[in-house]
Amino acid sequence: MSNVMKDLITKKIKQISPEELLHYSKQYGFSLTRSEAKQITNYVKNHPFDPFSESDRVAFFKELARMTDMQTTKKAQKLFGEMVRSYGIQSLF
Repeated sequence: MSNVMKDLITKKIKQISPEELLHYSKQYGFSLTRSEAKQITNYVKNHPFDPFSESDRVAFFKELARMTDMQTTKKAQKLFGEMVRSYGIQSLF
């Protein structure tokens, strides 16, 4: 897949708003507070994060566990994997 696609995905992740994250959390069965959504979106906006780098993803999910809890982190990891498969972009990860 092209670098253009990778850039688009990375840009969307970095631009997600707390409101969008709360919407997705409800849609996919997450339990997030507004404060947690703000912390998460601030983290991805203000830290170097390459979703295509396994080490960056591991660091992100560790930070997510610190900001929320392990149950939410496990749901997020599962959802991430499902979304990658559903969009057919496994080769990027």
